[in-house]
Amino acid sequence: MPLTMNTDVFITCAVTGSGSTQDRSPHVPRSPKQIADSAIAAAKAGAAIVHCHVRDPETGTPSRDPKLYREVTDRIRASDVDVVLNLTAGMGGDITFGPTDAPMPVNDAGTDMIGATERVAHVAECLPEICTLDCGTMNFAEADYVMTNTPGMLRAMGKMMTDLGVKPEIEAFDTGHLWFAKELVKEGVLDSPALVQLCMGVPWGAPDDLNTFMAMVNNVPDDWTFSAFGLGRNQMAYVAAAVLAGGNVRVGLEDNLWLGKGELATNEQLVTRARGIIEGMGARVIGPEDVREKLGLVKRAPK
Repeated sequence: MPLTMNTDVFITCAVTGSGSTQDRSPHVPRSPKQIADSAIAAAKAGAAIVHCHVRDPETGTPSRDPKLYREVTDRIRASDVDVVLNLTAGMGGDITFGPTDAPMPVNDAGTDMIGATERVAHVAECLPEICTLDCGTMNFAEADYVMTNTPGMLRAMGKMMTDLGVKPEIEAFDTGHLWFAKELVKEGVLDSPALVQLCMGVPWGAPDDLNTFMAMVNNVPDDWTFSAFGLGRNQMAYVAAAVLAGGNVRVGLEDNLWLGKGELATNEQLVTRARGIIEGMGARVIGPEDVREKLGLVKRAPK
């Protein structure tokens, strides 16, 4: 099919993520202040949306603590920089099984399974404009770790998000996730038109080759809005690919630590690089007010 390039592009910056990157770069923010400051710097560089996880301030390990989300949210909203806040709701669905010959009981150290209400508790508390909904179960790179999102869990979480007036960003790691997302819209669990993030190159989801990418793009309904990202060294290539395919872009330290060979990046630098690519293609980078109008979002005031 012919491609229609997007000429009005928004940038999402995924500020810190939940991967074990905290000791691989000094620029990966840990504390709520560091996360908020990095998000604000990314917004000043051109990110209309900031996607935030939280981490233990001392160790840098991923956390679900609502108090940390509250502090990040308050700091960003209290700043003089306007940006759309997107909080993850992807934590709390982790299962790590035992050895292959004795998978049960599960490994308590790597398993973090909670109910739908608890998984959305920080969203209900902070009321971001957007939160993520990982729309399927998948194996990750680790041998016995599974990210678990059952149909029942997704229906429950999706309804809670919709009832809260928070727009879900559907995280699609493979084509089947898009299939189920369309079912959620059909059932009325999610509103249409929906917002989708195409997650490319995450082991073992959709590989980041262009044929697979276009299969993902072609499964997004025409009236939905999508963004896309690729991990690691392909992050900036996917900035161009997403715009060319009619979408928006995501960059940030959640997905890539490097600006170039041997040069560790900051979130601000990654957004600046992405902005240059987008504008070099002849497109316009839009800001948070335009994004709110496009997606039907309502700006939340500081609490």
